[in-house]
Amino acid sequence: MSNPIKVDIWSDVQCPWCYIGKRKFEAGVAASGLEVEVEYHSFELAPDTPVDYAGTPIDYLSERKGVPAEQAKQMIGRVTDIAASVGLDYDYDHIHQTNTVISHELLHFAKSKGLQLEMKERLLKAYFVEGQHVGRIPDLVDLAVEVGLDRDEATEALESHRFLADVKADVAQAQAYGINGVPFFVIAGKYGISGAQDPDAFAGALAQVAGEQTSA
Repeated sequence: MSNPIKVDIWSDVQCPWCYIGKRKFEAGVAASGLEVEVEYHSFELAPDTPVDYAGTPIDYLSERKGVPAEQAKQMIGRVTDIAASVGLDYDYDHIHQTNTVISHELLHFAKSKGLQLEMKERLLKAYFVEGQHVGRIPDLVDLAVEVGLDRDEATEALESHRFLADVKADVAQAQAYGINGVPFFVIAGKYGISGAQDPDAFAGALAQVAGEQTSA
């Protein structure tokens, strides 16, 4: 029996295309029938965002990215429609724009406990669907407990920032790879797929890797 195909994914908790890309990737894996091993890596789209940003996502795009308000509304409408097409009910009226560095620290803590995939899904749903805050330690700890992590351990890990170096290492690796946008998928350490591609793209890449492994 062949080994699982390793897939490294760079993404951010507040990246709408990352959640969409996650669903399309999962559909591609299912279609391929192949076994994969997934590891998520940190990428900060907006490291200068305050934890308690007071504005709306439209305000953020206007003030921080220079996108005209009407265009920002259209962008959000489009991404919400695409999210719905893969079964995700984005609620931009209640999203809390925030700094995600501590949520990335939580993902590394969860990885150390074998629960990174569960934590990633929970954070994305909390942010995009439920309107929860993913930038503050107490809120993040509550989410950690939901996926089976210990409350005291999670609190200590986040308050001590002992996984911050791992977050920064992921960001540095992304820079070394030339990744400047997410989601970004690295399959078997050699094939890169940028963006929320259709499931066929992922299934095809996985099949190619599986064929190469068989030939080798």
